[in-house]
Amino acid sequence: MSNAGAIIVAAGPGSRLGAALPKAFVEIGGTPMLVHSLRALVRAPSIAAAVVVAPPQEMSRAQALLERYGPWRCPVDVVAGGAERQDSVRNGLAALAGTEIIAIHDAARPFVSPDVVEAAIAAAAQHGAAIVAVPATDTVKQVHAEGWIEATPPRQRMWLAQTPQVFRADLIRRAHAQSVASSAATDDAVLVEQLGARVYVVAGNAENRKITTADDLRWAESLLAQPPASR
Repeated sequence: MSNAGAIIVAAGPGSRLGAALPKAFVEIGGTPMLVHSLRALVRAPSIAAAVVVAPPQEMSRAQALLERYGPWRCPVDVVAGGAERQDSVRNGLAALAGTEIIAIHDAARPFVSPDVVEAAIAAAAQHGAAIVAVPATDTVKQVHAEGWIEATPPRQRMWLAQTPQVFRADLIRRAHAQSVASSAATDDAVLVEQLGARVYVVAGNAENRKITTADDLRWAESLLAQPPASR
């Protein structure tokens, strides 16, 4: 079992969800999305500490939720997010010390399985870097900016990235340190890839879906209403 820390990225505004408050604080089944995600992460036995990265203007709300829904199995702190996702992750990294492995998870994925988290931690401990992902079920088209198809990659080699994305602490810190000037990265794995390091894939599942739109929120409510054995 590794000594791992978790960063829960909860600083996004969630404008596509159309909610009146930041997405991580929107409730699913009467419980904020952030709480669902944090609960799943800290249930993984290897997680020894966690940091929630919240919108700067919502720090007190995030802290109040931690107190309301605690106590937690491990220490959990709150830090302020930055202008971009990379800035928020860097703030989380700065607040998380003393762990060999760091798992970075989106608060907008509230139904990740602790078993999947553990599998990703084990893969990162062995290889240095690992992400959770699922195989693409649709044919993927690479499309030119003018609207025509440039290529059709083999579907059996296409995977859809999820979180957590897990890394040895020294590797992800180095990746972020060398990418300060770049804001184009859509996840943390690409920063590690830019170092020339291999990032391995651990199979996730459909329930680890990112809540982005109102349709996603309705799906989440429906899933949570089902008996656990039928999910």
